[in-house]
Amino acid sequence: MSDTPLSLLNRVFGYPAFRGEQAAIVDTLVAGGDALVLMPTGGGKSLCYQIPALLREGCAVVVSPLIALMQDQVAALRELGIAAAFLNSSLDGAAAMQVEREFATGQLKLLYVAPERLLTPRFQSLLEQARVALFAIDEAHCVSQWGHDFRPEYLGLSALHERFPAVPRIALTATADTATRAEILARLDLGAARVFVASFDRPNIRYRIAEKTEPRRQLIDFLDGHKGEAGIVYCSTRKKVEETADALKQAGFTALPYHGGMDNDTRRRHQEKFLREDGVVMVATLAFGMGIDKPDVRFVAHLDLPRSVEGYYQETGRAGRDGEPAEAWMAWGLQDVVTQRRFIDESDSEDAHKRIGHAKLDALVGLCEAASCRRVALLAYFGEASPPCGNCDVCLNPPTLWDGTEAAQKLLSTVYRTGQRFGAGHVLDVLLGKTTEKIERFGHNQLSVFGIGASQTDKVWRAVLRQLVVRGLLEVDHTAYGALKLTQAAKPVLKGEETVMLRAMEVRPARSKKTRLAVDHNDEDPLFLSLRAWRRETANEKGVPAYVILHDATLREIAARRPATLAELGEISGLGTKKLEAYGEAVLGVVAEG
Repeated sequence: MSDTPLSLLNRVFGYPAFRGEQAAIVDTLVAGGDALVLMPTGGGKSLCYQIPALLREGCAVVVSPLIALMQDQVAALRELGIAAAFLNSSLDGAAAMQVEREFATGQLKLLYVAPERLLTPRFQSLLEQARVALFAIDEAHCVSQWGHDFRPEYLGLSALHERFPAVPRIALTATADTATRAEILARLDLGAARVFVASFDRPNIRYRIAEKTEPRRQLIDFLDGHKGEAGIVYCSTRKKVEETADALKQAGFTALPYHGGMDNDTRRRHQEKFLREDGVVMVATLAFGMGIDKPDVRFVAHLDLPRSVEGYYQETGRAGRDGEPAEAWMAWGLQDVVTQRRFIDESDSEDAHKRIGHAKLDALVGLCEAASCRRVALLAYFGEASPPCGNCDVCLNPPTLWDGTEAAQKLLSTVYRTGQRFGAGHVLDVLLGKTTEKIERFGHNQLSVFGIGASQTDKVWRAVLRQLVVRGLLEVDHTAYGALKLTQAAKPVLKGEETVMLRAMEVRPARSKKTRLAVDHNDEDPLFLSLRAWRRETANEKGVPAYVILHDATLREIAARRPATLAELGEISGLGTKKLEAYGEAVLGVVAEG
């Protein structure tokens, strides 16, 4: 009897059933059709092309942008007994030629290759010699010139359809709004493709966004609830990455820096340590992350504002790929917004590109300022409706709103009366009635607005100022040393024609060492710990990340069910035939001893 998609899913991958639209996507490709797949990280995108690759004649060519992702995917496939390989710069000449021979002679079922290599004359010639089952274009949002991960080499991938019109193609991404989807279809010449859009919701991730006050201390407070867990901390600059990694080490965390200014060998060693060891915190710029396949990342933290909602979704999506509870935490402030707006304005981009950049930033700031469910706002950006989740910071601790109309009028009036020529510091000094040399020199202590805000603290006024800037009532003029200026939107507020509701300042909770998310399993179970120790030793012997052997979820189910026979073990999700043959007896031995 010939294999079916479901029988391969059961026998090879060890899963009992397809999820969502996986089965329909597989059927489309097996039948020779094209597909665009939008599916959240951890949703099972790779199965959508791996199973058709096994069912169709020839070898699937998978276009992947990162070496680390290729290596992990190939290691995992080989563990399943699937003939897979990659071609990238990590191979020497002899090894690369061997892979090319295997591809040309039909010995492989999946070959991972970077887009730059795929477009070379040498590889194009190889494609002519080989039997290609399908083309899978991973991280397809990289083709969008308006996107956060644009890669010029992706633009050349439309040539695949021109040269190999009979070979089905699948483009996959976890991040694409409506405009980006249209751009992917157009630039990859996928006009006739079926479009599959899974829910963007990641219900296992708790979203928390905080006003930036003392960011490093705030970060350590957050991480205290994730001691011993793997996670990623994103920073905007290389210097901040180094300083934050050092601070976390001093606070007792196993933290490593990662950024583009480090030599390749150090970056590789740090990435391998993060992938292969438990409890490592990677502090990184955005140079790190795309394609990272580690399933047990329990948190992603941002010490600076990302560039867009898409970027935020993509980066936070690296947490909780295994479906277990995870957290996405971010600290942000007015300076983040000002810096990014200046970056957009001073770029060499076309005006249309700048407008899109500002719109994307405004959408992200709107998410940060949301007074209702974060998940509702996040999913709405991608065109998906959702009820309140009950699991984000806003749902769990709704913010207090207050009528800030009078406060806004006072601040706007102070900006106007001082001539719209001064930055935030001076404006607030006038508002608070401080006597400084600068205020006296300009005579601002004689203005009617001098001291009209003295009943509130500097921190309160800075919170008001931030919210007026992000709402577009004030703008920061980067060409005039950061001077604050009124916008057209400020006029109705000054005239009393519009009410301004503001968020109250957050009160920092007492420091707590116990902020872990509630889970329905016991990771202190001695048998689970013994299974992890066995897995770690096995992975080290094979030179692969631990999750390539077995996922935590599989180990937990084994610990809970305590199978005594291979037949009982084979009923557990994540154990296909090949892994059962390779590790079954060893696992049963650990269970028997535990």
